[in-house]
Amino acid sequence: MSDISSSNKRIAKNTLALYFRTFFSLLVSLYTSRIILNELGITDYGIYNVVGGFVSMFIILSSSLSGAISRFLTFELGKGNIDKLNRIFCTSLNIQIILSIFIIIVSETFGLWFLSEKLNIEPSRIFAAKCVFHTSVIALVLDLITIPYNAIIVAHEHMKAFAYLGITHTLLKLAIVLLLPFFFFDKLITYSFLLLATYIIIRILNGYYCKRHFKETKWHFYIDKSLMKEMFAFSGWTFIGSSSAILRDQGSNVLLNLYVGPAVNAARGIADQVNGAVNSFASNFMTAVNPQITKSYAANEKAYMLDLIYKSAKFSLFLLLFLSLPIIVETPYILKIWLKVVPDHTVWFVRLILLFALCDSASRPLITAILATGNIKNYQLIIGAFQFLCLPFSYIFLDRGFPPEITLIVALVLNLCCLVVRLILLRSMIGLSARIYIKNVVCRVALIGVVSSVLPFYLSCRLSNSFSSFIVVMGLTLVITLLSIYFIGCSSSERFTIKHALLNLYKKLISSVIC
Repeated sequence: MSDISSSNKRIAKNTLALYFRTFFSLLVSLYTSRIILNELGITDYGIYNVVGGFVSMFIILSSSLSGAISRFLTFELGKGNIDKLNRIFCTSLNIQIILSIFIIIVSETFGLWFLSEKLNIEPSRIFAAKCVFHTSVIALVLDLITIPYNAIIVAHEHMKAFAYLGITHTLLKLAIVLLLPFFFFDKLITYSFLLLATYIIIRILNGYYCKRHFKETKWHFYIDKSLMKEMFAFSGWTFIGSSSAILRDQGSNVLLNLYVGPAVNAARGIADQVNGAVNSFASNFMTAVNPQITKSYAANEKAYMLDLIYKSAKFSLFLLLFLSLPIIVETPYILKIWLKVVPDHTVWFVRLILLFALCDSASRPLITAILATGNIKNYQLIIGAFQFLCLPFSYIFLDRGFPPEITLIVALVLNLCCLVVRLILLRSMIGLSARIYIKNVVCRVALIGVVSSVLPFYLSCRLSNSFSSFIVVMGLTLVITLLSIYFIGCSSSERFTIKHALLNLYKKLISSVIC
């Protein structure tokens, strides 16, 4: 019991550290997105998003292995096998380096040809687009090499360090955005090189921290062949799921560019910014929980693992719903006051991508549980097939004249199918009850979403498009959502815990005021 209590306290502390990072990053992201859009313009902003997105597709070659790295490091920590950690770290880092070299070769040949010959970019902006391409490739490689270091930090649950590194990166991005108006050279080219500089600095800081705190991160060129075989066997199946997810997201971005143009890529880029800012709160919660799920499986603590899956899924969805619902209701006005120029299709892109994020959040603890088991062959084949279908379906609909929003609608429907598949598979893997999960997590959250949105949507349509109306609708949405989460979403024991925590907080505040 004490171990469980200690684990819960650790999760809470780590979550708070990550929330601090996220809240700060959210404020900066909202501010910088507006400046970047205004400084670059809709066309250049769209070019940056489509080119950067196209480059990130090459992460397919390594992203599956990245998941294997995180799983193996966390699993060995859960078993207490410290001696094996250095072998895992060195092997994974060296593999990442080799794959990075291969990515550079592929991207600078095939990728550069595709950029020049196939993407819908004005001839006058080709040189700028190529500069973005080259810097994005280097940034991608730096990010890949950093993955083993981040995995070590998360596996050891040093979330404060993880948060501080994230905040530092955010501050660096803020600095270059503030400096951007003072440069007279091509703004898109300047921005791409300055952004690359931030990745270089973070890579140095990340490596320095790990070397100071974790002995197992001492690097030497060593590859454990048996371990590499084991990791590739694991990542080989993960490759299918990872590649299909990247093709779903970035492939759709390329399709939008080919059928509609860079302006729609700008709208999609803004929607991704909003989603990233809001979704990061829920994802940070899962970042704190994930090591505990994997470690509990490694220690054969199945009951604690299942309880953690149910509760983490529910409360991460509550958090995401609380943050996203006001934005969904008041999307037009928020974009109006946030951006000087709102690209076409942005409103529904934002709404749909937040709905997609809610569905995706319901799957996150399930994915962690499946990866923890190591039995992923059937899972990756089925999920990969569903996610890959997004690209041909989007192509068919766009080719027949459907609006660009159809790409996200297709992705949302297929993601719901993936959620069902994960529940079915985990029933046989770890004894997870799909009925309990759907009843206590999915249905409760869906009911809260409906109850909390009816009145705010009605008022948003009826009231005048003014700041006072915006404040009323936003405030009402937050209050109704909070009350719905408390009375509909939480069990009696959870409500008791919340009451007890609030009472203790109130007593501490009163005592501090009196003193």
